[in-house]
Amino acid sequence: MNHSNLTADGSARAGDEQGQSVFIARGLTKTYHMGEVTVQALRGVDLDLYAGEFVVLLGPSGSGKSTLLNILGGLDVPTSGEVFYRDQDLTHSDEGALTRYRRDHVGFVFQFYNLIPSLTAQENVALVTDIARDPLPPAEALQLVDLGDRLDHFPAQLSGGEQQRVAIARAIAKRPAVLLCDEPTGALDVQTGIVVLEAIERVNRELGTTTAVITHNAAIAQMADRVISLGDGLITHITRNERRLAPRALEW
Repeated sequence: MNHSNLTADGSARAGDEQGQSVFIARGLTKTYHMGEVTVQALRGVDLDLYAGEFVVLLGPSGSGKSTLLNILGGLDVPTSGEVFYRDQDLTHSDEGALTRYRRDHVGFVFQFYNLIPSLTAQENVALVTDIARDPLPPAEALQLVDLGDRLDHFPAQLSGGEQQRVAIARAIAKRPAVLLCDEPTGALDVQTGIVVLEAIERVNRELGTTTAVITHNAAIAQMADRVISLGDGLITHITRNERRLAPRALEW
């Protein structure tokens, strides 16, 4: 079966106007057992993500956004269903294959920056470039997020927004095909969040990185190609924006 010619409901797409499928997920469920409590985080999710697009995953806490992102990123596996990254079946990949997949193809940005305090911005980014196959030079990655003048600053010498941009530079320095961001502005004020979103948008536009951003902030949805809304472990609807707004044009 040619997975790239299927839509989320399994039917053939007319033409290929949305580009090549990077991810194809079908029937994803995820159940967690916490003591005697069973949590159904995903209840049967079908989703396609396309090359180069900017997607926002929108929904309240507990809707399944982070679980879905972690499965796409190879950090977790579904209880049932299947997910493909291009031609790789992530569902049945062993831990070694998932590690290689994460290393070679995926950049992660989380709400908390996870920088090493004793390393400069440039050295934090170099942690990734030292193991990547075709990395950006650390200084170039930092310039992409407008931190070219902060290369030798330590995290304690940087603001929260600057630390988050170092984390973005670290994620993109290995030239990932996919950038997955979980609440990247959650710990930031509005003005700082805008600067961080500008950095993520620039990476998507200039490097062609397929980008998915989790947020509960509906304003951020206006900068996406598509908005995927989740509730109670299900995709409730998908909307396509006629045009993407720049982060500074968002109505907060």
